Amino acid sequence: MIEIRRVFTQVEHIHHEFGPRADTPLVRGAIGAVLTNPFAGRYEPDILPMMALLDPVGVDMAHKLHAAMDVSLDQISTYGKGAIVGADGELEHGALWHVPGGYAMRELLGWKGSRVAYTAGIAEEKKGQPGNALSIVPSTKKVGPPGAALDVPLTNINASYVRGQFDAIEVRVPGAPAADEIVFILAMSTGYRVHARVGGLLAKDISKWDGLR
Repeated sequence: MIEIRRVFTQVEHIHHEFGPRADTPLVRGAIGAVLTNPFAGRYEPDILPMMALLDPVGVDMAHKLHAAMDVSLDQISTYGKGAIVGADGELEHGALWHVPGGYAMRELLGWKGSRVAYTAGIAEEKKGQPGNALSIVPSTKKVGPPGAALDVPLTNINASYVRGQFDAIEVRVPGAPAADEIVFILAMSTGYRVHARVGGLLAKDISKWDGLR
């Protein structure tokens, strides 16, 4: 059921946005795996079996993205995920990525929650230390043609209210997805927008460790 045709990785280093040059550039990266959609062209009522099969795909992608970004794990500050479904598929096929993609990055970054609870969507109280990937992984998905672009949202890994780290990365895999394919995407960055200056909670001031503040 899992047939990968291509893996596309992009990494960017942002030095400034027409303001002062940053002492350390923001590193943003994304990885997209182009898979055959086994449900293309038909309605399948039971698509859940594919979700578990995507688990190792997510784990492999998370590790490959981290390696491509060439930063330490403790520098990863934001994450996000997404999917582009080819024209013969449906939006719900992209939703299969919510658990495998999100869990893969959270596990990589030190989340200690139960995989079973995560899959079932059961909230777990995990107050603790920075780096536990406590916040929900933001997501987006769409049905689109080959070369379609997707703006994948990024938020802080421990507190979704860190306003200066609200961001997005545009991902486009040339020539994909074909009508019978899906592009599954993971994205991460090292933190604040280069010239973030609109106030709000700072990462250093996270105190509740509830995934929000």
